[in-house]
Amino acid sequence: VVCVALLLDNMLYMVIVPIIPDYIAAMRGGGGAAGPSAPAGGNGSGGGNRSLLPARYPPATGGNEDVQIGVLFASKAILQLLVNPLSGTLIDRVGYEVPLLAGLGVLFLSTTTFAFAENYATLFAARSLQGLGSAFADTAGIALIADRYAEEPARSRALGTALACISFGSLAAPPFGGVLYEFAGKRVPFLVLAGVCLLDGLLLLALAPPGAAGARANMPVGTPIHRLMVDPYIAVVAGALATCNIPLAFLEPTIANWMKESMGASEWEVGLTWLPAFFPHVLGVYVTVRLAAAYPHLQWFYGALGMAIIGASSCLVPACRNFGQVIIPLCGICFGIALVDTALLPTLAFLVDVRHVSVYGSVYAIADISYSVAYALGPIVAGQIVHTMGFAQLNLGMGLANVLYAPVLLFLKNVCQMKPSHSERNILLEEGPKGLYDTIKMEERKG
Repeated sequence: VVCVALLLDNMLYMVIVPIIPDYIAAMRGGGGAAGPSAPAGGNGSGGGNRSLLPARYPPATGGNEDVQIGVLFASKAILQLLVNPLSGTLIDRVGYEVPLLAGLGVLFLSTTTFAFAENYATLFAARSLQGLGSAFADTAGIALIADRYAEEPARSRALGTALACISFGSLAAPPFGGVLYEFAGKRVPFLVLAGVCLLDGLLLLALAPPGAAGARANMPVGTPIHRLMVDPYIAVVAGALATCNIPLAFLEPTIANWMKESMGASEWEVGLTWLPAFFPHVLGVYVTVRLAAAYPHLQWFYGALGMAIIGASSCLVPACRNFGQVIIPLCGICFGIALVDTALLPTLAFLVDVRHVSVYGSVYAIADISYSVAYALGPIVAGQIVHTMGFAQLNLGMGLANVLYAPVLLFLKNVCQMKPSHSERNILLEEGPKGLYDTIKMEERKG
């Protein structure tokens, strides 16, 4: 259920890539021919939403329209950024299933709004609604996986599967949306996704009926999100997640125009720019899961290695002179992101286990905030940086940021030596039992 929710969230965003040109052209009263590239972005949760293909729009008539398009694409991440502190706290209070169901309901409403949108305001409302739904569905879904798979390597494997679904949704959505839009009309892709979203919600209702949520009263109270944010270990992980996603978030809205200007790239080359990067992303997830199972104490190293690869790849992008060359560093960026995400998302859950209370809503809300920071800035800021400083300087700056941050993960080197049982027992003893669950856990540990 969680993987389908994450898949839908990414498909809903990316399905508009081949469709939005005609939307914008219709609003302007023009035709539907696609023109130069314009901003595209996404975000991630335990996740988050990675877009793999750039959007193309009709020629802009002024700077104001560029701003409107940038704000439209960034609105999801901005709203997600604002709502996540509230959603994480709510998830810790009521459990994972109810917020996940609410998130799916909002995503269903967002999808149907996209289907019937006829103006910019409606598109903006639908995009913002998706951010609201994602703040609940993505965070609750990743936290639910961390809760159900409490031991390694099962937790890394399950979270890796979720990351692969995110990547696959980003890959499959543009051709899915383009084909259905061409042969069945603009509403059909969204209505199909709305139907799948509805079925996923019904399946979740069958698996976890609302009456079962009463068991939450006997679960421990999670650590407040503001206390998690000041935990130095969690702060280091959150910083790494934000930094490693900045190259992807900033390149998506800028690389297409740079390719056309610097190497005379054709439309099909621009359209396929990110497509090959899906495969190294999945490979990175697989490799990290296997390495984590064999050497779980080196999770920090896999993250640091991923950031070093991202940094080196970012610096290589401006040196590319043709389509074949530019594919290599982009694949390196996505491979590195897979290493960082797959290594550090389970680390967040482990840090909560050993240093706080094993409730995961707030900590994965922090992870979602990290992704949202990068993807909220990308569609709005990246183009301005390229205009004032240049594309090469943008890439060198992003690469340098990742390379410099990689050694910071050394701070996590001794995390694996922490003992979860003693830490959690001490927290329960200090705060006193809050219900039947706490009492039973204390008695088990005494035994």
